[in-house]
Amino acid sequence: MGIRGIALVYDPDPDAYQCRSMFTPVRYFYRRLTRADVKLLKDLLRVFGEAFDEIDTYQRSVPSDDYLTLVLTKQHFIAVVAMNGKKVVGGLVAYELDKFEQDRREIYIYDLAVVESHRRRGVATGLIGELRKIASERDAYVIFVQANTEDGPAIALYETLGTKESAYHFDIEVPTHPIATTSLT
Repeated sequence: MGIRGIALVYDPDPDAYQCRSMFTPVRYFYRRLTRADVKLLKDLLRVFGEAFDEIDTYQRSVPSDDYLTLVLTKQHFIAVVAMNGKKVVGGLVAYELDKFEQDRREIYIYDLAVVESHRRRGVATGLIGELRKIASERDAYVIFVQANTEDGPAIALYETLGTKESAYHFDIEVPTHPIATTSLT
């Protein structure tokens, strides 16, 4: 897919007293990952681990390059990164879900994070903007995302972009061994 968008923001210049301008432009490029972007997906895993303070979850058992290549080829898997130069500074992972009640699709943002030093500069909004383009290309009717109640900045961002609905999230444990089923006949 390649680079699709640029957002210009300003970063305080440590040498501002020597310059006429107090700011230096910082450019962000938004890129949808393809099968050739395993390294960038691994960089995104690192960003998620640091941003969510879950290094162990995202770095302890990083899948093989072959596995990540396979994931990147799946039609329903969407990964978009925000780059500053050659560095991944944010990203999101989303899944396209086919609905059964109507012939339509929706997209679920599973993870979205921005490196702390690049937050509050429009990076997350840019990532969602890129996902909106992808959703439109795929004729999806909605994008949805969950936010933890204690994550005020995420909730504030999502409130500017969409309609808030209240819901509960439950994790249902999956047994390690198949459960025997009984027949009703």
